[in-house]
Amino acid sequence: MSNPNLVSTGWLAERLGDPDVIAVDGSWYLPDANRDGPAEFLERHIPGAVFFDINVVADVSSGLPHMLPSPDAFSEAVGKLGVADRATIVAYDGAGLFSAARVWWTFRTMGATKVFVLDGGLPKWLAEGRPVESGPSNRAPQSFHATFDAHAVKSADDVAQALGAGSAQIVDARPAARFRGEAPEPRPGLASGHIPGSLNLPFQQIVGADGRLAEEAELRRAFEAAGIDVSRPIVTSCGSGVSASIVALALESLGAKADGVYDGSWAEWGAGGRPVATGPAEKS
Repeated sequence: MSNPNLVSTGWLAERLGDPDVIAVDGSWYLPDANRDGPAEFLERHIPGAVFFDINVVADVSSGLPHMLPSPDAFSEAVGKLGVADRATIVAYDGAGLFSAARVWWTFRTMGATKVFVLDGGLPKWLAEGRPVESGPSNRAPQSFHATFDAHAVKSADDVAQALGAGSAQIVDARPAARFRGEAPEPRPGLASGHIPGSLNLPFQQIVGADGRLAEEAELRRAFEAAGIDVSRPIVTSCGSGVSASIVALALESLGAKADGVYDGSWAEWGAGGRPVATGPAEKS
């Protein structure tokens, strides 16, 4: 099964002149990448694209990184970007597939019905010699009316309850060394380890070196090797809700769907007050 949420670079290139098709650059990077998403957007981006800053279109009062904003705040922010309710949204990023999945999940959670991820992202677009432009976006403001899907967002209490009841699998997309507690977290003040009872599927195992989501057979092998039963409910987690969204995207290539993304992820859980486990996952 092909992923219904991916569109090709060719598909987008054919629609660059369509005012209702909007490329949304959601590039964000961990500090150790030494990259600046907003600056790179100004340098070059897909023609007509707008920049969606996950650190700005967020609940900045939460004390946690890029938490979902309120529906009203989201509507105001994306409306100012020039994104309307009727728009077909194509999220992409400069890594190929990383933060674009978070943008895709955010728009879907806020009620967008036509939102996709660009397969291969900006690296594939550039490798094919497709056009780019520089400077800020100049789209006219539009109206966006968010319809919030509360079920798509999970809290720390939701995760703890699901684990206690055995009602969902918690799948952590962080690298294995961080999951096991063998490597420090990139954010200061966080414990090392993982949510007790959670499973580990590092997002690098389902995204190729070319920045593209793995094919269905490879995805299925990766989920099975991690002890994940895709026929059962799955809540995805990671460091701060970004790569958790990649797992949510991948599930739909397998005819499944995430039961929610833990928005606070390890940035919240690992900050204290919650139990922490180390070592490999205990697969059932």
